[in-house]
Amino acid sequence: MANGIVVYYSRSGNTKEMAEIIAKSMNEAGLSTECKSVDKVKADDLLNYDAIIVGSPTYYGSMAWPIKQLFDETVSFHGKLDGKVGAAFSSSANIGGGNETTIIGIIEAMLIAGMVVAGDPQGDHYGPVSIGKPDDRVKKQCARRGKRIAELTKKILNSV
Repeated sequence: MANGIVVYYSRSGNTKEMAEIIAKSMNEAGLSTECKSVDKVKADDLLNYDAIIVGSPTYYGSMAWPIKQLFDETVSFHGKLDGKVGAAFSSSANIGGGNETTIIGIIEAMLIAGMVVAGDPQGDHYGPVSIGKPDDRVKKQCARRGKRIAELTKKILNSV
C-alpha cells in the first residue's frame, strides 16, 4: 500500500502546524501518511515511503541544519530515492525572508536524488509558505498541497 511521510523541523511551532495540516490532507486523500519531527527520522527511514514531504523554517535564506543533515545522510544510499514523490514547504519571520530559496534548496536535494517534484499552477507554486503563524490562506495551501501530493503518488504507483 502506498504511503507518505511529512518530515519537519520547527522551533516556534509554525512549521510543525503546516506539517500536520499537510499530513492530515494526505491521509484524507487516501494516502496513509505519518508526520514526524526530523529528530525522530533517520535517513534510511525515507526508503520506506512513496511520498516524502519536507518542511523547514528559513534560516539565512536556507533550510535549517537538521533538515540539511538528513539530506546529507542520504548520500550513503544515493539513487534509492529515485522515483519517489517529493514536496517542500517553509515558514519565516517576514516577507522576503527566504521562504522560496529555502523551498528551492529542499527541492534541489530531492531532484538530485531522482525524486518526482510537481509544482502547483495556483497559489504557492513551489510549496506552501507561511510568514509567522499559519493563517487561513496558508492552511488552505497546505491542505491543497497534501491532497495534490497524495493524488500524484497514487497516480504514479497505479501506472507502474
